[in-house]
Amino acid sequence: MRLLFRIIGTWLIGLALIYLVVDGTRALASNSLVLTSLEQAWTNLHAPSLAGVSEFLDSRFFAALLDGVLRTLLTYPVFAVLGVPGIVFALMGRRPRRERFLRQEQI
Repeated sequence: MRLLFRIIGTWLIGLALIYLVVDGTRALASNSLVLTSLEQAWTNLHAPSLAGVSEFLDSRFFAALLDGVLRTLLTYPVFAVLGVPGIVFALMGRRPRRERFLRQEQI
């Protein structure tokens, strides 16, 4: 299970870094801050799936709450939306430390 978490975390961090480099390149070319939102990236990738997710969430019990969360999430930069869960997955997949403290002889 840890291996799966590490693989997912690595892929998400890698995609976040790719989008961060793309945004940085666009910002350098335009001499202003340019951030790609999740909605722009999702629309460029596959627009019908975004509409499908929106319709699916509209049919749920907490439709107004879920729609508000989705709309807020779609405005965030795509590198942040992918990077934060990637870091969480990578941390969940790491090995637990055996020794937390050093003895005086080890210093």
